[in-house]
Amino acid sequence: PHWGPVIFVVVIAVMQVVPYRVQNAAVVTHMKWNSPRTQALAAAACSDCHSNHTRRPFYAAIAPVSWVLRNHVDSGRAALNFDDCRSGGGEDARNAGETIVEGSMPPSYYTWFGLHPDARLSAADKRILAEGLRLSLIASGC
Repeated sequence: PHWGPVIFVVVIAVMQVVPYRVQNAAVVTHMKWNSPRTQALAAAACSDCHSNHTRRPFYAAIAPVSWVLRNHVDSGRAALNFDDCRSGGGEDARNAGETIVEGSMPPSYYTWFGLHPDARLSAADKRILAEGLRLSLIASGC
């Protein structure tokens, strides 16, 4: 008998009991957005990883995808969290606009397979978001 597929299904089933999934914590601080446009662009392109308002599609509950997503969100929130600016920001917050303009944020995999099409920003939107984010982070003390 071919046990490979059976073992694969059993392993995937067992993985589902590991409770490592994205959780949204309460908002600690509110960003002082410099404009509604900056807020809308940040919500579309950044908030899933850099806020406590992560949208969780159905596949975010299925291991091992859930584990990868949780790791990415945890890393993003550690670098900059729009809903928890208590740390006073740091290098990552100061460089947020630069990473947007140079194209490393949002990361390319975020829009693969047509996922998150609203996160695909034009060059003009990237410049608007970068400058607005810089001003908003300063105003918010991040």
